[in-house]
Amino acid sequence: MRILRHFLLTLCVMAHGACGAGKPPRAIDVRREPMSRGGAELSVLFIGNSYSHGVPNAFAKLAARRGKAVHVGQETHNGWTLARHAANDGTLAKIRSRRWDIVVLQEQSLVPAQPLRRVATMFPSVEKLAAAARAQGAVPVLYQTWGRRDDFRAMNRRVREGCRLAAEKAGGLAIVPVGDAWERECAAGRGALLFAPDGSHPTRRGNEVSAEVFYTEFFGHGH
Repeated sequence: MRILRHFLLTLCVMAHGACGAGKPPRAIDVRREPMSRGGAELSVLFIGNSYSHGVPNAFAKLAARRGKAVHVGQETHNGWTLARHAANDGTLAKIRSRRWDIVVLQEQSLVPAQPLRRVATMFPSVEKLAAAARAQGAVPVLYQTWGRRDDFRAMNRRVREGCRLAAEKAGGLAIVPVGDAWERECAAGRGALLFAPDGSHPTRRGNEVSAEVFYTEFFGHGH
């Protein structure tokens, strides 16, 4: 189910704020509920690696141009996996540093595409970081990245599947389908504009396309 396509994000609720066995998640609309907490600002934390270095700033600029107040933070380090973040006191402290509305989790680009590795490292790390986000009252979401330029379609398909499985394992996380947007750009003949010379990392245009997906998922079309 493409939860974010309907602008819904998943939040587990119990009387004391933790997920209970057998209790389904409650879906909330981040266009309204997080805004009502502080009234003016959507607060988003990005956790990931170099694929996420430029996206928070691109998202904040896009939101500002469209009249949306956002506070954006990031904990992004070159080459880091979510397993490294989940074991890092600095990342966990960043999650606890304020009342985030949304915490974005971005796995190292290869891991979702590798079945054995994602089961061993990605799934438990997403669960741990999602639980930490929920404990702070935030909605955790999973950032679906893209395939490498030279193996784009096949890898993009594997990344999509890995993110879907990880999201299910963590209790039904919403997925921000950036890789799908990159696939549409490639199908339209604009893929060369997205990739840096290494065929992996995003260009400025790549970051802008990614930021557009985040904006649409958090605020909806036409907002």
